[in-house]
Amino acid sequence: MSQTRAVGAGAAEHGRPLIPRARRRRPAAFFFLALALAACASEESVAPAPLPAPEPLPALRGAPPLTTDRTLMPRSAVLDPPERNPAVPAEIEALLAEGYGEVEVGPGQPLAPATLEGAPPPPQGPRPKLLTRFVHLADTQLADDESPARLAIFDGPGPFASAFRPQEGHECRILNAAVRTINALHRSTPIDFVLLGGDNADSAQTNEISWFTAILDGAERVECDSGADDDPVQGPGNDPKDPFFAEGLLVPWRWVTGNHDVLHQGNFPVDTRAELAIGSTSDGGTRDWSLPGGPVVTGEVIPDPQRAFLSRPALLDQLAASGDGHGIGPDTRAYGKAFYEFDVKDTPLRVVVLDTAAETGGPGGVIVQDDVDRFIRPALDRAQRDGRWIILASHHASRLLGDGSFAGTGAPTVPGALTPDAWQAFVGGYDNVLLHLAGHTHVHRVTEVRPSGGHAYWELETSALSDYPHQVRVIEIWDEDNGFLAIRGVALDYAVDDDPVAAEGRRRAVVDVTSGFGRDGSGDPSWRNVELSIERPD
Repeated sequence: MSQTRAVGAGAAEHGRPLIPRARRRRPAAFFFLALALAACASEESVAPAPLPAPEPLPALRGAPPLTTDRTLMPRSAVLDPPERNPAVPAEIEALLAEGYGEVEVGPGQPLAPATLEGAPPPPQGPRPKLLTRFVHLADTQLADDESPARLAIFDGPGPFASAFRPQEGHECRILNAAVRTINALHRSTPIDFVLLGGDNADSAQTNEISWFTAILDGAERVECDSGADDDPVQGPGNDPKDPFFAEGLLVPWRWVTGNHDVLHQGNFPVDTRAELAIGSTSDGGTRDWSLPGGPVVTGEVIPDPQRAFLSRPALLDQLAASGDGHGIGPDTRAYGKAFYEFDVKDTPLRVVVLDTAAETGGPGGVIVQDDVDRFIRPALDRAQRDGRWIILASHHASRLLGDGSFAGTGAPTVPGALTPDAWQAFVGGYDNVLLHLAGHTHVHRVTEVRPSGGHAYWELETSALSDYPHQVRVIEIWDEDNGFLAIRGVALDYAVDDDPVAAEGRRRAVVDVTSGFGRDGSGDPSWRNVELSIERPD
């Protein structure tokens, strides 16, 4: 498969480091009911005037602080046991009134250095060089919270905590806030690109992908509303269902597929449930914004054809038609899954993107031998011949790869599925692999991968924008001029300046974790802000 064009303007040209150097020390059966809407108009009716475009928000002022400088922490302790359900409007309003959605500024967290050898690397040489700086944006899970395909009534503390999130109606504005923050970072200290971590949509719906790409590409009008035209707070620009202006990223962004991008609720194949999302009945619970607070309801809903599930080929087609295609070109579309590669301009770095979502269903990842033979091995062999250093990017980390079977659908084992050990041993055969980036777990994590008899490399997982701590990760790769490379990864909080709707979304997102219903994905302190050393592949 041919590679896409290089991205990035060469972050090494942009002066000082952004990141300081570390100190060394029931699924149910649902049926579609078509709803015919008729409108009566007189012969003299006049077409309505076009709606005014929403006003752009001002650009953020100055550079957003990294979490090495300061952190944002919930002001309230987590309720234990969880006694109030944030899906109930009266209960979340009480929690908000009591301060459970507020944050306070805490101290920064320094970089935690780590080496594959367990010993400090040599001192930095006299001419260290920044090779690239980019942002890893994982697990937005942008949800159509009014869809009849939702399963919100199953939400509760524990394994089903993500069936409902109190901020999900605001997630478009939260994503837009993340875009504004990344742009402010770029204006201050330029970055080369944004790399996604998968699970960009919540339930493989057409409108979810459309909203997501519009916010990242930029659009004069984005309206994250389906079914009825809702306006929970009368007036423009003051609630999450109002249209807003999306300024769009100032740098290229590249797609990575997650299980929620191709499966209903990240678990169930969409080909057997085509009528569910576009139907008019909710059995699993969805939100009704015609009622105060948008409570979770079941029963009749207003249908919307834009909620239709996307097949994997249709997803690739929609992405390819968005902006510059975001890595999805003709070869990738012909292949049928989001496997592709791109070079980082003016560097020896090459990013190889893998599609690990299981077609058979289930949240786990899968890589099959056929994909190794047809794409992955040729891509890694080509990189070796070209003298390129590899960053692998997928939704699932290697320890989460499975055999593709899924009890929820009775799907059997997928022929040729690789075990984690087999995958790691394969990758370990390439000494030019530096790093495997992943998402999925919604937790910051670092893993040292040491295949038996092979080359050791790093895996770095970034927590979710959709769950606490609601962060992205800024990644820099440095040639330390001492025979080693340094991979520096620092968490970044999104800013909500001049955007009260995004600020309200943050408050509700914080309540999700302080109520005891949501989970904390901060991870071990040594996994949050990191400096990972690896020998330069020469």
